[in-house]
Amino acid sequence: MIDLLKRTLDAHRDEYLKPLIDLGRLDTHCLGHGIDGGLEKAGQDYIAKLMGDMGAEVRVVPMKEEDIQTAIEKYHDGNPGHNYDDRANVYGRFAGGGGRSIMFNGHMDTMPAQAELWATDPWTPTLKDGKLYGLGIADMKSGLAAAVMAVKLLRDAGLELPGDVIITSVADEEGGGNGSIAAAIQGEKADAVVVCEGTNYELIAAHMGFVFFRVEVEGVAVHSGIKWKGVSAIAKAMKLIEALDELEHKWLLQYKHPLLPAPNLNVGTIHGGTAGSTTAARCTFELCIHYLPEQMSYEQVVGEVNAALDYACRGDEWLDGHRPKTTIYQSGNAFEMDLEHPFTKAFEAAWEASHGRPVPVVGSPSGCDSRTWRNIAGCPTLQYGPGELSQCHSVDEHIDLDMYYDAILTYAALILEWAKS
Repeated sequence: MIDLLKRTLDAHRDEYLKPLIDLGRLDTHCLGHGIDGGLEKAGQDYIAKLMGDMGAEVRVVPMKEEDIQTAIEKYHDGNPGHNYDDRANVYGRFAGGGGRSIMFNGHMDTMPAQAELWATDPWTPTLKDGKLYGLGIADMKSGLAAAVMAVKLLRDAGLELPGDVIITSVADEEGGGNGSIAAAIQGEKADAVVVCEGTNYELIAAHMGFVFFRVEVEGVAVHSGIKWKGVSAIAKAMKLIEALDELEHKWLLQYKHPLLPAPNLNVGTIHGGTAGSTTAARCTFELCIHYLPEQMSYEQVVGEVNAALDYACRGDEWLDGHRPKTTIYQSGNAFEMDLEHPFTKAFEAAWEASHGRPVPVVGSPSGCDSRTWRNIAGCPTLQYGPGELSQCHSVDEHIDLDMYYDAILTYAALILEWAKS
């Protein structure tokens, strides 16, 4: 069967590349990380027509703030207040036999291009030395195109789909994953899900969760010559940051994971004061925490951060009476897939049949839509796709074409393997 798929793939390479090139010509970048909107429509219209012309049942579902608010309330996941004018998810269902269904998930939005830094026009896909260059080619139009072309490969090989194949092309991923969150809240699901983000020939079975905090500290501004009559909010913020560093150190000693690094805490911004000659009346710092799946939870992380800040405040007379204001402004849950689950085993079998060797199974320190399909939709989920993380959001973004074609083959083999297992 694999030999048949490989022969068919080789005979149709140009045909299977065309949708990726077509998508690469369309500017679908998000605006202000999706907060101000996005230009996904042209790409979503294209993929809806592509799947419709192939016989899929296609639905175009507008994005709604209510779905995101529901996810935040129930699952502590989602990013509120984005502009959804002319932004929609596209769902295509290719009807198959009575076997298990499988969903392939990807996003249509890209980050904006720094076009002046590119060697070629970002929206003119350019072939060079076996690579295809263009904005969004790696992140992640190649994953979406490969999933649709996997269906075409099976048909071109004369094979019937053994189970339903569902493609979800979502909007507003780059701003924190709202597209897939909305889809899951709307009830989209399958017997298993592949998130088609680029994984560089590795299978991602776990990723870290994340919580972003903003901490605002109050002080008293006076001339620095009489600084003892004032209170430096910067100095007080440093005490709080030291307490958080101690919390991170405790986590580093306490937690281990076979696929992921230890949980970590990063203070990424700090803003305070107005002049070197004045004690700071205000200081705000922001931090991001990456935490482990299964062993840790959103509630635990929030509780331990608040406890660390409270403990530091109780040891300082000023902070004890002027507690900092702490706000959570973004979060996403952690993800882990059981390595002994039948879907994991089916993927490993399909990969080995396609590539002649076992697939490396790894974890990712960065979050992904995998969390949504596993935690909100409740589906067995894995992440695998053409491309690699180093090409995401990069100047001269590109993908190795062999990687794209290999993904088509792997997806087709997985459709067959999963439906029968």
